[in-house]
Order: sequence, then C-alpha cells, then structure tokens
Amino acid sequence: MPRASSLRSLFASSHRLAALSSGLLALSVSSAAWAQDASLDQSLSPAEPPVDVSRWGLGVAAGVKQQPYTGAGNKTQGLPLIYFENRYVRVLGTGAELKLSRFDLGARSSLSFGLRAKYGLGGYKPDDAPILEGMAQRKGSLWLGAGVTWRNEIADVSAEWLGDASGKSKGQNFRLGVQRDFRAGNFTLTPRVEATWLDRKYVDYYYGVRADEARTGRPAYLGASTLNTEVGLRVGYAIDARQSVFVDVSATQLGKQVKNSPLVNRSSLTSFSAGYLYRF
Repeated sequence: MPRASSLRSLFASSHRLAALSSGLLALSVSSAAWAQDASLDQSLSPAEPPVDVSRWGLGVAAGVKQQPYTGAGNKTQGLPLIYFENRYVRVLGTGAELKLSRFDLGARSSLSFGLRAKYGLGGYKPDDAPILEGMAQRKGSLWLGAGVTWRNEIADVSAEWLGDASGKSKGQNFRLGVQRDFRAGNFTLTPRVEATWLDRKYVDYYYGVRADEARTGRPAYLGASTLNTEVGLRVGYAIDARQSVFVDVSATQLGKQVKNSPLVNRSSLTSFSAGYLYRF
C-alpha cells in the first residue's frame, strides 16, 4: 500500500508539471492539429533512466506549422520544456506518462506499457481565418489513455490510444508509429512514419460545420472517422553530457474526411520545430 500511495503522489506531481508547461503555451498560441504537437515531446526524449534514478531538465522549443483552414496563416508556437523522469513517471512538454511495466525480451529488445496524459492545443477562434467567421470556437482538450512501445534492433514501434477527457470533442484517436535512430558522433538522425486514426466525433468537432453555422460557401458538414499519415525526420546534437538540441521537419497527409471539409483547402501540412534541453 505505501508503494501504491507513492505512485499516486508521483503521478499527481507529474500531471501538475505537465499542466504548467502546456498552460504557458496555451496562453500564447492555439494549434489546429493537436497530434502534431507530439513531435516536440518526442524530439527531446532522453533514454530510459536507470532504476531508482531521477532525472530533471529544463529547456525551450519552438515551431512553425501550416494550418489546414482556408485563409489561415502559419502558426508559430513557443514551448517551455519541463522534463522529469524516473522508474515510475515521465513528464516532458505537454505530456506525462505513468509507467506500468516493462519486459526485457532480449539484449536489445523490450516491451513497455504506460498510462498517458497529453494536452492537445487543437481548435480555432472565429477570427483565425475568414472561412471561420460565424463559427463557434473550438477548444483544445486534455487527452488520457494508454500506450505501448516495442524497442528492438530494427526500430522502435509504438502504439497509443487517447480519449478526450475534457469533453470538448468527446473524440478518440489511435496512433501507430515506427522510428529508428542512426548515430554518428554527437549527431542522431531519427526518421519516422506515423498513422493516426481520428474518430467521427473528433473530425466533426474540429472540421465539421453545424447546421446553424452554415452559410453561402460553407455548407453544413458532418465529419466521419479518417486516417492521417505523417513522415518526419529529427536531427539531434549532443553539445555535451547535459545539453542537447534538435531540429525536426515533418509532412502530414490529411485524411479524406478532413480534406472534404468546407473549412479546409489543403491536402497536406508541413511543420518545422527546434529545441534545446539542459539535463541536471
């Protein structure tokens, strides 16, 4: 029982840290596709710490990305990074994870499970673009769920399911990704491929048009589930044992049900981000 209480306390602390970090960003910017913000977390993800060792870190990340809505300009965002990790929890950027279990499958292979929380900066305001005038505001949400990661000699394979815990969209999403690190001196190159399934409620909330929002040139639109795909490349550089920087570029192909929305005039989105982390 004492151990269970300790785990709950650790997770509660990690959730507060994640909320602080995401809250600072939410004050300055909103993003149309929350799932793309995950690259900021992944880009500065350190290796698993040894048992009974805690690690702390502070840093900053910034990025620019295209928006899918007609007439909407690129969005620039800045994110203060708070990093904490031990054998029980992990906090970085807008995400937190409670580690449940890890199984060693061989010298270079392992399977790990965890409960996850992320703050998604999805949504828009009516004044973000002319096509959105007269639309009700769509807001970001807190997403809760679970994830699994299989690390092996060939690549890291991860899967994650999240549901909208804030009740904004009441939607769900499922992400499947594959990435691999290639190291050369202090440089690490990590190409990745991801597919993210968005359910009907998610698509309808962020890309749908309600009957009372319809007008000439913007007919009513009821969203349906769809699949977004992404390819990306992250380049990291270790300045020394404590400091690291990265740049990340990605391209996302929007699913059919997003592209068909009368609010959208793009079939793909590109993004660029960069960051710095100091580990204590």
